[in-house]
Amino acid sequence: MRIVVALGGNALLKRGQPMTADVQRENVQVAARALAPIALDHELVISHGNGPQVGLLALQADAFEDVEPYPLDVLGAQTEGMIGYMIEQELGNLMPYEQPFATILTMVEVDPGDPAFDNPTKPIGPVYDQEQAERLAEQRGWTIAQDGGKWRRVVPSPKPQHIFEIRPIRLLIDNGVIVICTGGGGIPTMYQPGRILQGAEVVIDKDLASGLLAYELEAELLVLATDVDGVYANWGDPDAKLLHRVTPEELASYDFAAGSMGPKVEAACNFVKETGGRAAIGSLADLEMIVAGKAGTIISPS
Repeated sequence: MRIVVALGGNALLKRGQPMTADVQRENVQVAARALAPIALDHELVISHGNGPQVGLLALQADAFEDVEPYPLDVLGAQTEGMIGYMIEQELGNLMPYEQPFATILTMVEVDPGDPAFDNPTKPIGPVYDQEQAERLAEQRGWTIAQDGGKWRRVVPSPKPQHIFEIRPIRLLIDNGVIVICTGGGGIPTMYQPGRILQGAEVVIDKDLASGLLAYELEAELLVLATDVDGVYANWGDPDAKLLHRVTPEELASYDFAAGSMGPKVEAACNFVKETGGRAAIGSLADLEMIVAGKAGTIISPS
């Protein structure tokens, strides 16, 4: 079975953890232990988040004042390489030596006319208290927004339209390679007049990009791995209930937070409706059970 697994940001850096290489590697080791049994029995494609890592690189670059900070598309490319390297190495330590891996720098097209450019909502980077966030916003021209009890920088998040490297990704999978790609939603790019491709100062939602990846690869299963055991109706209320097997139509009757579960539900439902395949949302620790249909929230046509 061809499976796309999208690793949530918690798989690389949990909220409140220091953004060190050692901490990120420890988290990748945990993710690799969950992924290895799937990789032994299925065609596996892995995508991942990169918000904290992009934010960290931006802060580090900001400390060097001799040159302008690099834009988000370049930082996205850097994090795809960094995180892909860690996943390749740690998963490779658990797999047979003969198993090939490849990390693909993945450009994803966005529409410059997308209304998201006028409404920045995607949080990136570390969290701050309100006073610190407001000071940084004034100094650096950021847009900021509240994230729980803290504040973060937010940037536009247009919808992904096309994955440019889909043909080499498909070629690698067809030849038994475990592929890591579309990290952080992909490197955001868009066409300017004259069909000139350039980067965009945005972040594409990783779940929507992973759904597009699964669709374009004709995957049979899309798994959106996160730090909760599934999708809940009435989340946060005393009568909250885990939804185990649902259809896209049933999920449409509930409201989900735009900054957390909403994009996952949207990506999963889009994939199911467009392909007739299955999607699942659940805890990375339950990945084997999710693939078997015995854990998480399983979304299917019927």
